[in-house]
Amino acid sequence: MLVRYTRWDPSRQQRLDVEKIFERLADQLYQSGSVNQALDVIVRQGFELDDGRRVTGTEELLKQLRRQIRQRQREFNLRDSLREVSEQLKSVLEKEYRALGGKHRQLAHKGGTGFERLSPKLSEAIRQLRDHQFESSEAGEEFERLLDEYENIRDLERFRERFDRLFQGPKSLGYREAVQVMREMQRLERLENELSAGNFDAVSKDDLLELLGAQAAQDFENLRELSAELAEAGYVVEKGSVLQLSPKGVRRIGELALRDIYQKLLKDRPGAHVIDRRGIAEVHLHQGRPYTFGDPLNLDLASTFKQALSRRAELPVKLEPSDFWIFESDYATTSATVLCLDMSWSMSWEGRFAAAKKVAIALEALIRTRYPRDFFSLVGFFTRAVELKSQDLPEASWNMGDPFTNLQHALHLAASILSRHPAKNRQIVVVTDGQPTAYFRGDRLFCEWPLSFGGISVRAAQETLAEVERVTRKGITINTFMLDDSPNLRSFVDQIARINRGRAFYTRPDRLGEYIIVDYVDKKRRR
Repeated sequence: MLVRYTRWDPSRQQRLDVEKIFERLADQLYQSGSVNQALDVIVRQGFELDDGRRVTGTEELLKQLRRQIRQRQREFNLRDSLREVSEQLKSVLEKEYRALGGKHRQLAHKGGTGFERLSPKLSEAIRQLRDHQFESSEAGEEFERLLDEYENIRDLERFRERFDRLFQGPKSLGYREAVQVMREMQRLERLENELSAGNFDAVSKDDLLELLGAQAAQDFENLRELSAELAEAGYVVEKGSVLQLSPKGVRRIGELALRDIYQKLLKDRPGAHVIDRRGIAEVHLHQGRPYTFGDPLNLDLASTFKQALSRRAELPVKLEPSDFWIFESDYATTSATVLCLDMSWSMSWEGRFAAAKKVAIALEALIRTRYPRDFFSLVGFFTRAVELKSQDLPEASWNMGDPFTNLQHALHLAASILSRHPAKNRQIVVVTDGQPTAYFRGDRLFCEWPLSFGGISVRAAQETLAEVERVTRKGITINTFMLDDSPNLRSFVDQIARINRGRAFYTRPDRLGEYIIVDYVDKKRRR
């Protein structure tokens, strides 16, 4: 149990649910190629807390800021914002004129202060008069008050030059009101820029609190703490400015994917148990049922004695066959599986790659946790095929830079991997949405576009089918899961099935996991 103490902040009353956040991160990782990108989506879109309240994302915060900006522009105008300052400066000059009499012309002739040469721009005129020695003490005092406002006057002039045409509201602002609105607009603009750029450290919580309210400030604090909370929980690690999944995070991603896809299959129906099998028996200590004649006697002693004592509480305990309670068990033979995952650009359409990646993660987690004696490996293919490590899979993404599909190389690499891991049952599972458009002859790579849209690349198909024959002679089964059902693709996959005597499945991305996981488990429970 981890207890964390922090300084009390009355504006922040909700604790982040790290588990829920990580589940959302996992969902985004199926779509994106990095933790940073996935976390950026969560930060932009927001997320739900346990109590059902939504934490506002930066996109909504930006909308609120822009609404505040537009509201001020629709409500106010700046036409009279400098009139008061202009009249004050005019009053100062008139009083100084009277005190000087004709001296100001003489001063101008000698290179001194020439009032007639003052800039028409108020801030510049005030700057020019800054060193003037006033003859009128009253004018000097008034000018000092103007000089104290110099920066506000200068900034307001610049603000009007930029935005005067945007402020077309019915209410005219005086100088003091205009300065206040200007400063608010500057703070709103600064918040907008920093949020848009993702510079969270530069965002002022006080400005958010004052301009958007306590809820927006609290939501922003929640967003700012996301990466720190995930790192503290041990799901991610920081390497410079890049976040990466920790081993714990990789395992948790697999558990979540397996839960989503396979949860309904984790428990067998009571009695659905065939005993005429050979292989390794995996006993489930957390699942049990009454003994049926012919079952292996994996006896649950505690439950057996409990049944007997509930029937008749006496010593010595008298057991009857109806009291026997056994642990559930699965019978399976070892197998070696390589999943060939299409990573070409077309897999990014209609959520295909996200679904395929989720299934690959779930299948790896299933084999690692439930069938640890089985071998499982991953091959990704696009213009070439590459072996993928399980820990890299959550951050894998489709490859836009290599648009071709080299299924031949994927099958060759998968067969090579399986040859190093002999098992009675060896299979290659292919998940793809298109026909091959690339192949190797020796060490030379060839790429060819289809003859027409949705058509076939003849030589690539021929070389791929030749590779299927080589794989078949090694006793390896190929099961193909297709995410498209165009006629040409169906014909090509049917040829693979005829040569290899494997199976072909045509399915949608949202049903892919169900097909592959159920098929894998079903094969484990057959001779």
